[in-house]
Amino acid sequence: MTSRHKILFLTSRSLRHQQAAIDAAPADCTVTMLHTPSRAEVMQQIGDAEFLFSERAGVVDAAMIDAGAKLRLIQRLGSLSFDIDLAAARRAGIPVCTQPVMGCVRVAEHMILQMLALLKRLPDAMAVANEAADWGKPARRTDENIFAYNWSRRTGLEGLMGKTVGILGFGEIGVELARRLAGFAPAAVLYHKRSRLPAPVEDELGITYATEQETLAASDILCNLLPYTPETAHRLDAAALAALRPGAHLVSCGSGGIIDEAALAAAIHSGHLAGAALDTFEWEPLPSDNPLVVLARDPARNVLLTPHIAAGSGGGKRSEVYRNIRRILDGEEPLNRVA
Repeated sequence: MTSRHKILFLTSRSLRHQQAAIDAAPADCTVTMLHTPSRAEVMQQIGDAEFLFSERAGVVDAAMIDAGAKLRLIQRLGSLSFDIDLAAARRAGIPVCTQPVMGCVRVAEHMILQMLALLKRLPDAMAVANEAADWGKPARRTDENIFAYNWSRRTGLEGLMGKTVGILGFGEIGVELARRLAGFAPAAVLYHKRSRLPAPVEDELGITYATEQETLAASDILCNLLPYTPETAHRLDAAALAALRPGAHLVSCGSGGIIDEAALAAAIHSGHLAGAALDTFEWEPLPSDNPLVVLARDPARNVLLTPHIAAGSGGGKRSEVYRNIRRILDGEEPLNRVA
């Protein structure tokens, strides 16, 4: 009987997503899934593992690498490798590779879309254009000298340049979002997470650590990327929303249930917030009586709701996370090697 290759998979994902990763593994491999393991648990399992998968974060130090006598690959599912001892891996002759998580990349792209749509008041602008109303003056064929710029006299149209963007919950999506924000020249990108990143990583990404309250108070645009836990449920409640500066915008692709949606609707209705864009909700599919739905039907309210699609339509192959295993077993050089 042919022996099977052991994958040791270190993760913080939920049971549903753990099972998806197990189901996608190569047929000639077995997956040992450790959820937020202790150091002792990793050391107990790493001795006979050929492939170590570390998802998005988590220390992989010299002692772990030395204990992995059979290791043929250390694979980070994510784009940062600061917490992996690359020098120890080089000494042991074990390749270390990163792999951007495409779902996270797509969510980061979606958040850029959300921000730009709110700042440019896209729901209202589209409604005006689609109405094609009689504006009291005849339409004329346009050229370089003849045009009717802002014929509907919209106000409050802005852009990202010079804005302070705050990110609550800074995992892999936050990393990808910070990279994409850099090209828009914001005034600052603040982030808050439980464990601060090392200074070189902050410098690389162009981000500044701040407390949660500092992030709320300073942000022109607040990005919610918090995961759902009992501690984060309704974290963005009426008090947190009131702490945002008047005229701020809120965009959210974090877990549903983080935002008190009734409180958010009230903050928009009162004019304290200039707009909000959400892709996830406390109840899904989105009920018609959600107070945000009522606001979104009025283009002037600047509320943009999407049906939990930020990560794409789900057409990608889950097995792609294991592509470097196949390459190594086939005698090929792994992709995205950093050590």
